Amino acid sequence: MTLRARLVVTRAAFGLDLPLEVAAGEVVALLGPNGAGKTTALRALAGLTGLSAGGHITLDERPLHGVAVEHRPIGMVFQDYLLFPHLSALDNVAFGLRCRGEGKAASRRTARAWLERVGLAGHAGARPRQLSGGQAQRVALARALAVRPRLLLLDEPLAALDAHTRLEIRSQLRHHLADFDGATVLVTHDPLDAMVLADRLVVIEDGAVVQEGAPAEVARRPRTDYVARLVGLNFYRGAAEGHRVKVGELLFNTTEQLEGPAFVAFPPSAVALYRSRPDGSPRNLWQGRIQGIERHGDNVRVHLDGPIIAFADITPAAVADLDLTPGQGIWASVKATETHAYRA
Repeated sequence: MTLRARLVVTRAAFGLDLPLEVAAGEVVALLGPNGAGKTTALRALAGLTGLSAGGHITLDERPLHGVAVEHRPIGMVFQDYLLFPHLSALDNVAFGLRCRGEGKAASRRTARAWLERVGLAGHAGARPRQLSGGQAQRVALARALAVRPRLLLLDEPLAALDAHTRLEIRSQLRHHLADFDGATVLVTHDPLDAMVLADRLVVIEDGAVVQEGAPAEVARRPRTDYVARLVGLNFYRGAAEGHRVKVGELLFNTTEQLEGPAFVAFPPSAVALYRSRPDGSPRNLWQGRIQGIERHGDNVRVHLDGPIIAFADITPAAVADLDLTPGQGIWASVKATETHAYRA
């Protein structure tokens, strides 16, 4: 591991205790709700927030927690980029190199090479106000990487971009991160950014890790309500007995066979709605009430109350055919083959 850390920050109203390891060339994304401690963790790694007792940071087997900020081999891209408004793109990229003792000519040569790598060779003389959001993000990334850091910290690097630019820059950023041989820690609120950019996710709630793993595994098997909402799954805790899991008053038939405490999850797209009880005896059937209806991408998301809170994604045509309205009673079902259980 390039980075081994235990980030401990204790305050009157908040405590962070985050063990964190990142391998060379690996991108780890920190996810969590507002106030979970993500930004505090990033600031602690950068040296901008001091560690409390028990905290430590080791980078390439070198203790880092006692090293001054300016001497840490770290590059950082802030959410609002923090480019110097009075400097050109070239001199912004060269700034860190100059601070580390390189001469003006040498630092500018390196900066020019980095601007070329991020596709901005023709904007070397532009001031930040003359750059688009995507261009400013690339200048900030070039500035962070030009100093040859061993740890790259990214704080919501795509948050300030519009949807179209975000798509383009996300792809470019993934390419540059793939070429970076140090450790990368990314903080983001956007699950798509995390899924596309990160090799591993670490989910934080209330200053502690609640789940971590490869993006596909976290998305498939959430372990908290926050993670389930993040990846868009209906999610419940229950008690399993064979292929059935009891959740409150309901008994769900599932693909997996388990015993004891279990989670049950299924996507909103797997939920079918009926105005009256369907014929036969379909599995995983319950009666609820519509709490709300809203557009959700190309579909419509129906919020259901009843023995469980659930979401169903259906087509606009289905909404019209069923004549759905808030407050209306409705039957809902989900196939056992789309209802997955795993140990709690």
